[in-house]
Amino acid sequence: MEWGIAKAKISLSVKERLKDSPSGNYVVCTGINPTPLGEGKSTTTIGLAQALGATLGKRSFACIRQPSQGPTFGIKGGAAGGGYAQVVPMEEFNLHLTGDIHAVTAANNLLASAIDTRIFHEDAQSDEALYRRLALTAKGFSPVMKKRLVKLGIDPETPPEDLTTDQRSKFARLDFDVDTITWQRVLDTCDRHLRSVVVGVGKKETILPRGSERGAPRVQHSRETGFDITVASEIMAVLALTTDMKDMRDKLGAMVVGYSKAKEPITADDLGCGGALAVLMKDAIMPTLMQTVERTPVLVHAGPFANIATGNSSIVADELALKLVGKDGFVVTEAGFGADIGMEKFFNIKCRASGLKPKCAVIVATVRALKMHGGGPPVSAGKPLATEYVEENVDLVIKGNANLVKHIQNANKFGVNVVVAVNKFKTDTDAEIEAVKKAAMDAGAFDAVLSNHWAEGGAGAADLARAVEAACIANDEANFNYLYDLDKSIREKVEIISKEIYGADGVDFSEVAENQMTQYDKAGFSHLPMCMAKTQYSFSCDPAAKGVPTGFRITVREIRACVGAGFLYPICGDIMTIPGLPTRPGFYDVDIDTETGDVIGLF
Repeated sequence: MEWGIAKAKISLSVKERLKDSPSGNYVVCTGINPTPLGEGKSTTTIGLAQALGATLGKRSFACIRQPSQGPTFGIKGGAAGGGYAQVVPMEEFNLHLTGDIHAVTAANNLLASAIDTRIFHEDAQSDEALYRRLALTAKGFSPVMKKRLVKLGIDPETPPEDLTTDQRSKFARLDFDVDTITWQRVLDTCDRHLRSVVVGVGKKETILPRGSERGAPRVQHSRETGFDITVASEIMAVLALTTDMKDMRDKLGAMVVGYSKAKEPITADDLGCGGALAVLMKDAIMPTLMQTVERTPVLVHAGPFANIATGNSSIVADELALKLVGKDGFVVTEAGFGADIGMEKFFNIKCRASGLKPKCAVIVATVRALKMHGGGPPVSAGKPLATEYVEENVDLVIKGNANLVKHIQNANKFGVNVVVAVNKFKTDTDAEIEAVKKAAMDAGAFDAVLSNHWAEGGAGAADLARAVEAACIANDEANFNYLYDLDKSIREKVEIISKEIYGADGVDFSEVAENQMTQYDKAGFSHLPMCMAKTQYSFSCDPAAKGVPTGFRITVREIRACVGAGFLYPICGDIMTIPGLPTRPGFYDVDIDTETGDVIGLF
């Protein structure tokens, strides 16, 4: 389905048509903990796919996330790769693309509006008045209303006028405990000033509370809430973890937005919103097809951050690509940020949901980023790099290798072969590169290879591609395993991730988090996997703690439930679900050539 001249949507009917075809080799690309110096994970994902396809002649796909406009106009910039290993056209990739993120924003905010509207009307009307306006109309019970009837144990074919007074009350009144509402509005912009807001302060947002005496004054119907960035929305996570249209509809309807005063979970379907959300997302479920500079195919789909969400592109994109490349082909899918969060969620959440088993994990590292992990001086935007980063310093590389080693050891816990990609920079020396490769092999990597795809495109990643091919051939899928069993308690799962992956001494749960764990246990949500929200810059919750910190504990301040998407969401340390902008955001450099219409300054 063409979408302009440079991109297209791929119908899910392709997956159905190829359902009996063999799948290709599944490769995940991840990296060390990111630094301001950049590791080139997206560039390596694209370069590797180019090498497999354009250089070695294999069928290959790269599967990557759609970038949020927040970082694009903030501090990070775009995510199309770079040099001779990137997705084109870069401007379309980094901006609106085919509108999927906008669809998520619209769906999320429709549900947020439904929540506040429902509370507004419930607080001002009797049960019978609510029921009359909801059900005693010419339309009767809609399909989504019948879902609520089934949930309440009422025959959905019962005519609206035949429900008892008690049944009418249960159907009509959700009875929100507003302090339990976790659903927030979203926008695809970094805006720190929307982290905490008050809604309902307009002149017309007043009510006469239900049961008030005649002549009583009207009261303002306001409450405190906040905004998240769109890519942190549960709807984005649903898009990333869904398998087909029916699954997406079910997941959207099952999203829990808060609890009643009787501590019963309230879902999007309870609000009557699930079907409308699915309609808004009906085109977004189809992955977008683009290409690299070497004309190898790329599927772009979903865009959850890895530090505050699942951090991986969609299951449907990976499934489609695996079928399209066939038995001997390769699909390289990217896991966001460092392997401690993006890769861990890829294995424990995404692979668990899809049932797919990867054959190889590529961990990307650079010499200069490892120097920073080894204790190199801070890096400031706009200032020249310190001499440690542009001149040979093998000792600093050796110290920083500890970060890479920890990630290799973590990947090996999942039973997949690990290939380390040393992403080459012109200032790297042979001795520094060899120090990285030796540390990787000593830590149990299947192979460690220098890659120069930024400068040379697919040809520069040919050795990496051959190493990945060998790792896939040598891999035994029977060795693949998850880090934890779902039947463990919420506390145990959080502790396993914190100790095994981050190296923490333990976990401290706030009183809020303790109460939420109790609530989720009672609601039957404790079987879900954990999607840890923490800083990407360190194994710990302290972004300044480089290398492999020790003697630290993980603090969980709250736990949100993404029941529709299928995970719980512990928020650790000071992580924010909507970033702020720096003093000099990236938008200063972005403009348009009014003669040609070309975008300039977008990287």
